[in-house]
Amino acid sequence: MSTTVESVAGGSGEVSSSPSSLNIHTIVADAIVKTAAVISSTVSPSSTTGASPATSTTTTTTPSPSSSSGAISTPTPTPTPGQSFSPPGGNEDGKISVKDLSQALQHFGTVDYLVFVAMLAVCAVIGVYFGFIEKKQKKQKLAGKDGAGAAGIEERRGSEALDYLVGGRQMKVFPVALSLVASFVSGISLLGTSTEIYVYGTQYAFILVTLAISGAISWYIFLPVFCNLQLTSTYEYFELRFNKSVRLLGSAFFTGANLIWLPIVIYVPALAFNQVTGINIHIITPIVCLVCIFYTTAGGLKAVVWTDVIQTVVMVGAILFVIIKGTIDVGGVGVVIQRNLDSGRLEWPEFTLDPKVRVSMLALLVGTVGHNAYNFGLNQSMTQRFMSLPNVKKMGQTCLIFVVGLILLYSLCIYNGLLLFATYYDCDPLTTKLAVAKDQLVPLLVVQSLSSFPGVPGMFVAGVFSAALSSLSTGLNSLAAVFLEDYIRPLAKKPLTEHQIAITMRLCTVIIGVLSVALVFVVERMGSHVMQLAVTMGSVVQGPLLGIFLMGLLCPSINSKSAIAGSIFSFIFMGWLTLSAQMAINSGEISPETKPVSTEGCDYEFDRPLVTLVNATLPEAGPASLSFAEQLYHISFLLYTVIGGTVGVAAAYIAGFFFGRNKAGEVDLDLLSPCVRRFQKQKYSSVELDEKRVKN
Repeated sequence: MSTTVESVAGGSGEVSSSPSSLNIHTIVADAIVKTAAVISSTVSPSSTTGASPATSTTTTTTPSPSSSSGAISTPTPTPTPGQSFSPPGGNEDGKISVKDLSQALQHFGTVDYLVFVAMLAVCAVIGVYFGFIEKKQKKQKLAGKDGAGAAGIEERRGSEALDYLVGGRQMKVFPVALSLVASFVSGISLLGTSTEIYVYGTQYAFILVTLAISGAISWYIFLPVFCNLQLTSTYEYFELRFNKSVRLLGSAFFTGANLIWLPIVIYVPALAFNQVTGINIHIITPIVCLVCIFYTTAGGLKAVVWTDVIQTVVMVGAILFVIIKGTIDVGGVGVVIQRNLDSGRLEWPEFTLDPKVRVSMLALLVGTVGHNAYNFGLNQSMTQRFMSLPNVKKMGQTCLIFVVGLILLYSLCIYNGLLLFATYYDCDPLTTKLAVAKDQLVPLLVVQSLSSFPGVPGMFVAGVFSAALSSLSTGLNSLAAVFLEDYIRPLAKKPLTEHQIAITMRLCTVIIGVLSVALVFVVERMGSHVMQLAVTMGSVVQGPLLGIFLMGLLCPSINSKSAIAGSIFSFIFMGWLTLSAQMAINSGEISPETKPVSTEGCDYEFDRPLVTLVNATLPEAGPASLSFAEQLYHISFLLYTVIGGTVGVAAAYIAGFFFGRNKAGEVDLDLLSPCVRRFQKQKYSSVELDEKRVKN
C-alpha cells in the first residue's frame, strides 16, 4: 500500500470563483463543433431530458446508455443545470448546455478501446508466462539436473514462497526500480497531484526536495537492517526484536491500512474512465480488477514487477503526450507560466513554524519526509521488492534509480497542474460542473485537446489504470506475504508443504482482490473528501507502525510490553485526531484557502447560482479562538504520520517506568539501525579489550 501523501488534491474545500478578464475560445469552440456532429447523428432528443444528481455525467452517447446513469457519485444532490435549457445544440443565445457538452465529450473510439484492451491483454499474458510457462521450464531444468538432489535443495529453500513473494531473490535492478515507481505513484498521484496544483497552488511542488531526503533516510537508516536479515515480511522483524504479539499487532495495522487504501486506488481511475466514456464505474472496475487479480495470482511478484514495467512506460508516455499537446494548444511554456503567475499559483516556499498551515515547508520537510521515509524503507509493499534483489549493492542501485524516477514523474504531474490552469484559466470546469469530481480535471483536458488523435485518450486511460493496477497488484502480493508469514504459518500446527503454500498464497490474493473491489461501493459514498479521508485514515495505522519500527531500530532500551502500550496509545490518539479533523472538514470548520478561478470566458451555459451559493456558505475561520484540542486537529494532515510515530515512541518511553527497560547488550546488534549499532559496537569493543587484558 502505498498510502502516501500523493492524494492531497482530494482535500477539503470547494473551488471558489473570482473574476478574470481573459478568454479561451479555441478549445470550447472545438468541442461545440464536435458536439453538433455527435448530437445530430447519435443522440435522440429524449436522451438529454432526464435529471440526474451528477450534472456532468447523466446520459451518454456510448453504446450502453444504461450504464451511464449515476456513473459518478456526487457529495450532495444538486439541480440539473440543463433542465431550463432548450433542446440539444444550444439555447436561445446559441450556447450549448454544460450537460450536452459533457455528453459530447464522452466519446471513446474503437482505437481507444483497442489500446486500453491491449494493455490489459499484455498484463494477462505476462501473468500466464510467469505463472505457467516459466514455472514449467524451471521444473524441466531441475529435472535435468541431479534429480532428487536438486529438488531437495529447492524444497529446503522454500522455492514456492520465494518465487511467488520475492521472485527467488534474483530480480534485476532496472525492472524492480520501475516497479517501485509504478507502485508508489498510483492513479491518485497522476490525477491528484495535478489537481492539487490547480486548486491550491505550487506549495506542494516542493515535495520534490523531500523525496531525495526520504530516500536517503530510508536507505541509510531503515533498509540495511532488512537487507541483512533477508526477511519476506518486514513484520517478522517485530518478532525478532520484540515478540510474536508485537508482530501480530503490526501485521494487523498493515492489513487495515491496505484495506482502506486499495479500494480508493481502484475507484479514482474509474472516475477518469467514466469521464471519457460515460461507462458506469461499477462495470469497469470488476473487469479491470479481475485481470489484475488473475496475473497477480498466477505469476506472483515476477508478474507484478514486469507488468509494472509495461505500465510505467504507458503511464509516462500518456502524461508526456498530454503535456506536449496541451502546451502547444495554449501557446507555449511561456503562456503556461505567465497565466499561473497572474493567478498567484506560482509561489515561493512558505517558511512558517505554524503546523496548522495546510502545506508549508515545515509540513513538507517534517511530515512528508517522515511519511515517505516510512513508505520507502518500512512499508511491506516497497521492502518486499527490495528483498527480491540478490545483494545489498543491487538494492542501493535500485533505490537511487527509484528516487530519481519518482522525482521526474512527480515533476511531470506538477507541470501538468500548471497546464490545467493555463487551459481553464477563464472557465473553471469545477465551478461549471463540467467536471464533477476534482480528479476528473486531467481526463477532461485529455478528451478536449487530444480527442482528434485516435488512440491517445485510450492510451491516457490505460496509463491511469496502469498506475492503479500496479498499486493494486503490489498491495495484493504484499498482503499475501503478510497473511502467509504472519498469520497462517505461525498458527499452523505443522509445516506447510509446497503445494499448500502455493494454494494458500493464491487463495489469499483472490479473496483480498474481491474484497477490495466490493469496498469500492463504500468508497463511492464517502463524499467529496474521499482522497484526504484516505490520507488521514491511513495515518491512523501508519503512525503507530512508524512508531514501532522507530522503537525497534533506534531505541534499544524499549521492550515488547512498552512497545505494545505505546503503539496502542498512538492508535487511539490518531483515531481521535483524524476523526475530529474529518468532522471539522465536513462541517466547514476547516476550509483551506483555494486559488482564484474564473468562469467569464465560458462559451457554454451552466447553473451560475450554484457558484454564489457555495461561496456564500463558506464559514469564517477564527484561529485565535481555537481551544487546545482544536489546535491539535487543525494541524496539517501532512504531519499526521510523523505525529503518530512520535506519540507512540514517547508513550513507550513513559510506559518503560511501569514495564521496565532492556539492559545494555540484551538486543542483538543486527536488529538495530547502523547509526545506533555503531555506538553500541564501540561500547562492546571496550569490554572485549578489557577481557583480553585480564586473560593475558
